[in-house]
Amino acid sequence: MERLDMFCYQCSQTVKGTGCTVRGVCGKEPTVARLQDNLLLTTKGMSAYLYHARELGYTDNKINSFVERAFYSTFTQVNYDAENLVRLALEAGENNIKAMRLLKSAHIKAYGESEPTKVQTGTVKGRGIIVTGHGLKALEELLKQTEGTEINVYTHSEILPAHGYPGLKKYKHLVGNLGKAWFDQRKLFTEYPVAILATSNCALIPKEEYKDRIFTTGPVRLPGVKHIDGYDFRAIIEKSKSLPELEEKTEDVVLTTGFSKSVILSLADKLKKLVEGGKIRHFFLVGGCDSPVGRGEYYREFVMLLPSDTVVLTLACGKFRFNDLALGEIEGIPRLIDLGQCNDSIVAIEVVSALTELFEVGVNELPLSLVLSWTEQKAVAVLWSLLSLGIKGIYLGPIIPAWVNDDILKVLKANYDIRLIGEPKEDIKAMLA
Repeated sequence: MERLDMFCYQCSQTVKGTGCTVRGVCGKEPTVARLQDNLLLTTKGMSAYLYHARELGYTDNKINSFVERAFYSTFTQVNYDAENLVRLALEAGENNIKAMRLLKSAHIKAYGESEPTKVQTGTVKGRGIIVTGHGLKALEELLKQTEGTEINVYTHSEILPAHGYPGLKKYKHLVGNLGKAWFDQRKLFTEYPVAILATSNCALIPKEEYKDRIFTTGPVRLPGVKHIDGYDFRAIIEKSKSLPELEEKTEDVVLTTGFSKSVILSLADKLKKLVEGGKIRHFFLVGGCDSPVGRGEYYREFVMLLPSDTVVLTLACGKFRFNDLALGEIEGIPRLIDLGQCNDSIVAIEVVSALTELFEVGVNELPLSLVLSWTEQKAVAVLWSLLSLGIKGIYLGPIIPAWVNDDILKVLKANYDIRLIGEPKEDIKAMLA
């Protein structure tokens, strides 16, 4: 089959095939082009954190200045230096940490600091609205406007951790969570005859069965779907009132979320005692951005195979692969600790930092292994944040991102000991060695 001509944004000319895969008209190495793609993805991820912080009235001009410089560095015929692009990626990781801290501060000041909270799955009797995405501000405004209307509000996917914030869980009609990671929405939203509000990325083009009852807000736009500018949600409330009531159908699975940095630090002395006493052998941070590929089942199998003297920290939608598992406790310490959504990744970084102080060792000497799944831009930004902190030995999967070629992978392995996931049992054996 003949390939279509494509426009190469590196050299601003039309080229044969799928673009410049060898040094061509512009003279750029394919690795340079891929590193520019990486910088674009990382900066996009950071911009998502900055957007949600700005929603709550917080911004940082120094971070904004870096975003401008990073985007400009990907312009045609600006940056041909691969080493400089790697340095920019690490600098992006550093700025992403600042952006996540800014967002965390905004969330705490708006809603209080998260606390461990049990979240019911399934439905309660009455009409409902499902909120999906990451937008806590949009959820808050919807909860205010639906108070007293007898409409129940459910979270889906990344907005599950909203249940842990005192300022949000005070609304009694925030009744539970439906579904798992973002990619189940076309099936889930068809199954439940309720109105739906999509607040951020990870919104899929809807099926006809629910196209007339899904609404978007914020940065989200879907073809043929009504968009709500700002936070006036009268249209979605009226749609919910026109739909049939859900039946009472609670499920056996109860999820727990809301473990903030303060909660973890309150357990510090006990954690240290349990580690030194041999009761806790190892910590695992397992999470990230989930994807519908079959290899994603690795993460559930991995957690199921972990010994009973280990603790799993998790966050982002990757946790939906296994957060329904009953892993029990170790002398009062839960073996599964949900730190929040991908927007809460800074909590994981701060917990790791706190553990280095607690055990008085470097980050790479901790009894800790990171097993991450990555798909979208925020996951790439978080990866570079971790690398900027000097963290090594991270396991990545379920697939290699498109911007990583053989040369880039060699550098990541050589400089940061990046490892690709293999078989769960063998990976666990290597981590515990």
